[in-house]
Amino acid sequence: MIKFADEAIITVASGKGGGGCVAFRREKYIPLGGPAGGDGGRGGDVVFVLKRNLRTLAYLRYRQVFKAQNGQPGMGKNMHGRDGEDVVIEVPPGTIVRDADTDEILKDFSVRRGRDGKPASQDEEGWVFLRGGKGGWGNTHFKTSVNQAPRFAQPGQPGQERRLKVELSLIADIGLVGFPNAGKSSLLDHFTNARPKIAPYPFTTKIPNLGVLTVNERDIILADIPGIIEGAHEGAGLGLQFLKHIARTACLAFLVDLSDENWRTAFPTLLRELELFSPELTRKPRILLGTKMDLPEAQEHFAQFKAAFSEETVYGISVFSGLGLDALKQVFFEKVVGYEAGEDKKESMPERLFDEIELDDEGLGE
Repeated sequence: MIKFADEAIITVASGKGGGGCVAFRREKYIPLGGPAGGDGGRGGDVVFVLKRNLRTLAYLRYRQVFKAQNGQPGMGKNMHGRDGEDVVIEVPPGTIVRDADTDEILKDFSVRRGRDGKPASQDEEGWVFLRGGKGGWGNTHFKTSVNQAPRFAQPGQPGQERRLKVELSLIADIGLVGFPNAGKSSLLDHFTNARPKIAPYPFTTKIPNLGVLTVNERDIILADIPGIIEGAHEGAGLGLQFLKHIARTACLAFLVDLSDENWRTAFPTLLRELELFSPELTRKPRILLGTKMDLPEAQEHFAQFKAAFSEETVYGISVFSGLGLDALKQVFFEKVVGYEAGEDKKESMPERLFDEIELDDEGLGE
């Protein structure tokens, strides 16, 4: 079974150049033929290539050292050594390459998107990170009028080596956030061709899932993040290890199961966990979705739910009955287009959501 992998530490090294050759022509009827040493070949480069059909960094976990080939030494009769082959490291969109020691960002392979929502071309030919060493000159280059038989050649230049931390931050437009069994996977399954595991028990989603929703001829990438629970910042449940994959989204959709007995505290708790992971996430544009509206108890709670979070944009949906889904598609479209146009500014987070909440029979207390 191939596991989802979004981080890896690797060592990369470019090849060293081949040494130049010391040789002389030794042919019949040609006395004192002179120097004929060829140059060494160039060492191979370390090249990163964006591969759009890759989704994880799993293969980097199994091969942690990537070394380019060394250049071959020069030979007699002025024959040059063969250049070393490059080592090519394929990475998925959203990959960030960092220095493992300083944590400095060296390259961000995020995909730039055009106004039509299609990926713009970027680094398709590859990014050369480390150049291979140059090959050394053979003794032919050192022939002069006063030294017509040089008996020395130039050594090849050494390659370079670095330790890198490779991270994956999935490219998505809308991030689906919610407690386990809130309906994130069902919504993704309904809107896209993604087929996440769906079952009537929590934690069926254990890795992030991506799907493509097409609205008005515009592709919108949805990301289903595994369920967060209270205490996730301390490692409870699946923790917050996958939240970095919604760091680049245009909007966050918070899903709350209105048929659950804890529906009142779900949204504040989710915001609290995101705040403890990264305050930037809580300032992203967001919408609040009350799910499972086909159930009677959810319908009873919706009015209280909408009133309790009047500062938020609230919608009620049901994947089972289709309630509100067509309107939601349009909302997603408007959020993404508005964000890219710079119209949808980051929202500040209501302070009261982080105050201690007193509950009564009517819903949220003051």
